[in-house]
Amino acid sequence: MKRFLIIPIALALIFMSSAFVVTEGHNGIVMQFSKVKRDSEGVPVAYPPGLHFKVPFIDSVRIMDTRIQTLDDQADRFVTSEKKDLIIDSYVKWQIDDLAVYYLATGGNKMQAEALLKRKINNGLRSEIGSHTIKDIVSGKRGEVMETALKRMARSSELGIQVVDVRIKKINLPDEVSSSIYKRMRAERLAVAKEHRSQGQEKSEVIRANIDRKISIMLATANKKSSEVRGAGDAESSKIFADSYAQDAEFFAFLRSMKAYEKSFSDKDDVMVLSPDSDFFKYMNTKG
Repeated sequence: MKRFLIIPIALALIFMSSAFVVTEGHNGIVMQFSKVKRDSEGVPVAYPPGLHFKVPFIDSVRIMDTRIQTLDDQADRFVTSEKKDLIIDSYVKWQIDDLAVYYLATGGNKMQAEALLKRKINNGLRSEIGSHTIKDIVSGKRGEVMETALKRMARSSELGIQVVDVRIKKINLPDEVSSSIYKRMRAERLAVAKEHRSQGQEKSEVIRANIDRKISIMLATANKKSSEVRGAGDAESSKIFADSYAQDAEFFAFLRSMKAYEKSFSDKDDVMVLSPDSDFFKYMNTKG
């Protein structure tokens, strides 16, 4: 009875150790005695998604992701044909093209693959960017630069990887260069601001001088008119006074004498020494 149970269990274990499943978006290769299993023509056998079988306890399976991957690492420094530095942030789209070569070159380790790929891509970009100016890279030729770089790196046969796309995300100047440029821009803006302030001050002085001149003219004109009106008023007053005096000269002489008496004796401390026969007392000596 036990013998009949052992046989199915052994068959089940053999089946489980020989069967393997490759999920969607992945491919597998079988290692036989640490070598990639190949077909009769010597081509490495790639196992697509699905259920497959291998020789138990002899074959081992390496399943790798064959979907398009994105390599997006830190920005790096590049030198243009003008010997000027640029900090370029780029990304790369890649996927496994040859499973056997990829496994032998990287051990199936994605991080190892990306490190090797980044080194290769940086060398290609460095060569391409080194043959162009900053203007070419920043302007409309930027697409040409990336297309040429992509053609150079489209197939990395020694890694078993195909580069699908290369794109520049951002281009910056190094911090020390940016700082120098910002300082120069600031100095230029300050110079322009100073010139504008100087021009504004000059215009302000011209406007102020014109206003002061207009005010002086207006005051002079007003003073002239005031003098003319005052002169006309004085003339009119004198005429009226003369006409009135002509009507009764004796009365006006008496009136002037009364005003003179009033002013002369307004202060008790005033002392006047005059002859009683003086004309000043003419109307005081007159008998009624």
